[in-house]
Amino acid sequence: MEEVESNSGSLTRTLKDLFAGAAGGVAQVLLDIVKVRLQTTQQYRNALDCAAKILKDEGPLAFYKVSVQFGAFHAARRRFEAYNARTNHGNNPNLSYGQYYASGALAGISNTFLSSPIEHIRIRLQTQPHGPNRLYAGPIDCIRKLSAQQGLRHGLYRGSAVTLLREAQAYGVWFLTFEYLMQNDAARNHVARKDIPGWKVAFYGGLAGEALWIASYPLDVVKSKMQSDGFGDNMKYRNMRDCFAKTWRAEGLPGFWKGIGPTLLRAMPVSAGTFAVVEMTMRALG
Repeated sequence: MEEVESNSGSLTRTLKDLFAGAAGGVAQVLLDIVKVRLQTTQQYRNALDCAAKILKDEGPLAFYKVSVQFGAFHAARRRFEAYNARTNHGNNPNLSYGQYYASGALAGISNTFLSSPIEHIRIRLQTQPHGPNRLYAGPIDCIRKLSAQQGLRHGLYRGSAVTLLREAQAYGVWFLTFEYLMQNDAARNHVARKDIPGWKVAFYGGLAGEALWIASYPLDVVKSKMQSDGFGDNMKYRNMRDCFAKTWRAEGLPGFWKGIGPTLLRAMPVSAGTFAVVEMTMRALG
């Protein structure tokens, strides 16, 4: 009977985590398209010029993106808590900072199977020519043509290895930074987590967003280059290692940080809003 109640409670907690994560995902109206365009093309003078032209040519829906990582993070976190409770005889189930990083990294890795092809399709649609020279009529047409080029693994799932590395590093650092700042605040001010004011939650979430991109941006640049690369005779990069090497030779260290300015500029408000929505939603759900 206790096991049934425990399973029921675990399911309820998981559903709450997923709902809160979905709410945070909806809050992420991102400008990733600006970052990708600046990384992969030279046709824009700067981030503002890029955003203005995209808005004019493609409309506001071009800027929309939803991401839900929180369900996977909290599932991994609860596993670590259960492990800590067993090994510490129930005295201290709290996670170490290494375990917070691992939970975030596992959340990122678990999402790679979906995020890699979705982002690949998005990048192809974002970077293709417009008007009569466009390559893809839409997402379905893009999936069909990418799969026809080199199959699922090298076509639709191109760049999955570097995507996995980026997701693990990015979300490991993201969640670790936020949890570190929240726990530090609670300990420093002798308050419960639920009593930390919303503006601080948002601020710490914003700082976590900055840390995410600083920690993972070179991987994201390589991913964008690979997923916007041509096929057959038009292919520049054979694999992730080749892309790193050629980017280094052609552009040096600055080549791995192209577009970092607008990325950091929009990372703070987006990440702040995401964590604030998730945290407040979880407090409301209890």
